[in-house]
Amino acid sequence: MPLSARMPELASFEVFLTIAKTGSLGRAARELGMTQQAVSRRLAYMEAQIGVILVVRTTRGSQLTPAGLIVAEWGSRLLEVAGEIDAGLGSLRKEGRERIKVAASQTIAEQLMPHWLLSLQAEARRRGSTFPEVVLTATNSEHAIASVRDGTVDLGFVENPGKPTGLGSIVVGRDELVVVVPPGHKWARRGRVVTARELAETPLVAREPHSGIRDSLTVALRRALGDDMEQAPPVLELTSAAAMRAAVLAGAGPAGMSRLAVADDLAVGRLRAVTIPELDLGRKFRAIWVGGRTPPPGAIRDLLAHITSHSGPA
Repeated sequence: MPLSARMPELASFEVFLTIAKTGSLGRAARELGMTQQAVSRRLAYMEAQIGVILVVRTTRGSQLTPAGLIVAEWGSRLLEVAGEIDAGLGSLRKEGRERIKVAASQTIAEQLMPHWLLSLQAEARRRGSTFPEVVLTATNSEHAIASVRDGTVDLGFVENPGKPTGLGSIVVGRDELVVVVPPGHKWARRGRVVTARELAETPLVAREPHSGIRDSLTVALRRALGDDMEQAPPVLELTSAAAMRAAVLAGAGPAGMSRLAVADDLAVGRLRAVTIPELDLGRKFRAIWVGGRTPPPGAIRDLLAHITSHSGPA
């Protein structure tokens, strides 16, 4: 049987019972960390909702009416049961801390997740606490979003531009795309500057459609050249950074890649970064989940708190 519209919320019972315990709106407000005006409004709303006067104010403070005494007894029992349920739910959340299913885009799964998980384990050991088992699936951003939406995974990490609609998200890191070529490529000549138009008209080694890297490069080109910009078809479509890197080194063509994925190649000169001043190639990594702006409590929130504390400013 559904509750009637006259049934107050638990928060209203908490305020009312604190007034009953302290005998004063002011003392109740201090105990609850609220203003006296807020406590008074909550009490007035509760009385109007149930249609009964619960408290009268006297020179000696706030006293319960006969009806208020009865409601206080009922409310105490109700909050006791609610507390038991809350504790039980906490136990369920604690059990859920043992395992988190995660889907992450390729760059994040390969370049960042191992470091995040190892540092989480090390911190847990230092504190003498347990850490959850993280079951990680490496995919592209589109599939990670779909897996979070349909409940296949508990948490996703994506690198595509913009926030996915209808999901909670938080920035967990930043990255930069870099257009890379082998040392013998014409774009690798010292002082050579490539235009955004030249890049758009060049067949590239690319990731599959709707991957975060490919979408991010397209968005950057459209910002520079307009929404009607047309890109040349890819010379190759590949599903991993390792395959793209090998194709570029083999001379298949330039590629837009995460700087994280090619940092070692750039450092030793196996690949060269191309200068394209017109393009803003910075991008954000996001964690995503089903729900509101705050991550779900328990293991997911703890994991994200650890990641953001170790990722520097977002």
